[in-house]
Amino acid sequence: MISTPGLDLARRFYADAVAPLVAETGVPHAAALLGSGSEVLGFDDVVSTDHNFGPRLQLFLPEGSDPAPVEAALHKLPQEFGGYPVRYAQADVPGAQPRHHVEIVAAPEFFRREIALDPADGMRLADWLLTPTQKLAALTAGAVFADPDGELSRRRAALRWYPDDVWRYVLAAAWLKVAQEEAFVGRTGGVGDECGSAVVGGRLVRELMRLAFLVERRWAPYNKWLGTAFARLPLAARVGPHLDAALTARGWRDREAAVCAAAAELAAATNALGLAPEVDPAPRQFFGRDVRVLDAGRFVPALTGAVTDPAVRAHTERQGRRHDTVGSLTGAIDQVVDSTDVLSSPRRCRAAAALLELGDCGQELS
Repeated sequence: MISTPGLDLARRFYADAVAPLVAETGVPHAAALLGSGSEVLGFDDVVSTDHNFGPRLQLFLPEGSDPAPVEAALHKLPQEFGGYPVRYAQADVPGAQPRHHVEIVAAPEFFRREIALDPADGMRLADWLLTPTQKLAALTAGAVFADPDGELSRRRAALRWYPDDVWRYVLAAAWLKVAQEEAFVGRTGGVGDECGSAVVGGRLVRELMRLAFLVERRWAPYNKWLGTAFARLPLAARVGPHLDAALTARGWRDREAAVCAAAAELAAATNALGLAPEVDPAPRQFFGRDVRVLDAGRFVPALTGAVTDPAVRAHTERQGRRHDTVGSLTGAIDQVVDSTDVLSSPRRCRAAAALLELGDCGQELS
């Protein structure tokens, strides 16, 4: 089997096999490869070709169009393209029959299926907070092969990144997650629980990696590709060695020092965004204990205090306070839930509105 990047294969498949057939019908369309799949993110390799792999893409017809002429034209697709079968069965669907994988769909329907909304209608606060970053990554990555009316580009642009005040809120929630566990690396290690310290250290490494995506304005993908995508971030050169040291440390003091060093780099990078008053990025002692932390909770009032959008501010205030300096924030769906079955289901994500204390999901951003 030939190893061909899936996006390249899809681009050639559209240009050489699909577009000429659709042109014969005279039906206007856009074409792209978006949504699920490692190749959409550009992370596929020869191993990816062992199942559910071949030339595929989406054809976007105007809403209300009759797909029948296009469906009929696609019957003429070749049996193979680029060394891959054009018609193949989904390996994860019992009893599935071989078929071509050119999906015919209207853009609003496609986006509603993927994230339960059409971004062309505008993004409300609840829409941002209930949409996992892995879904946003899959819809803003990939490739567009034809978009004569700009309908795909308009929707993808709407999902490019959070509005600044939503960004402040999600960043604050990310730093709060670090604050809630950063002292446990040393606390568990100090009582001889190296296993517990390593587990907490690993959890903090993951949270700091996801924080790096937020700082870099990049959507974090799902777990399989989190490390691969992180390594491509500009911040990885500064933060990555400390995270590696935290994961490979043989003792809790080395682990604690590595976590603190990584957090300090990310603190400085957060300050550089100019979203809030600067916070001293130097690690410090945790109360009077023999434990070192960044004291990451200091970012929470700094970031939330800079929020001016009424909907975001009201939501932040509704979250309540644990004490005078650190807010109690639920954050976004993938800061609250770590379940594949939830994060891959738009219906289940939307059902989590009450869990995130979103209240009125119709809140508009100013």
